Amino acid sequence: MKRMGMVIGIAPEHLDEYKRLHANVWPDVLQRLAASNISNYSIFLREPENLLFGYWEYLGEDFEADDAAIAADPVTQEWWKICSPMQRPFDTRDEGEWWAPMEEVFHLGASKM
Repeated sequence: MKRMGMVIGIAPEHLDEYKRLHANVWPDVLQRLAASNISNYSIFLREPENLLFGYWEYLGEDFEADDAAIAADPVTQEWWKICSPMQRPFDTRDEGEWWAPMEEVFHLGASKM
């Protein structure tokens, strides 16, 4: 299992709509994520900076192939057409990235205390 974090900005005028959409993510989008070995996916919002922090756990063996399957999915593409204009990617992201990946620098696993 690999934990993955990513960050992106969001336009303040779209916050309410973004929250509404993500309170009821389309079932086909969720199914595609699960089929691509994505688990425990969360998105957090930081205001007033208007940053979205995404976290998921990848359970598969070939992230590039699973990520390509997500990108090729027609329903996911429609979802992105709605959500992407609301987001504000960082100028410093690498070519081909939308959400900027983050380096994990600390993790406290489950405690048995």
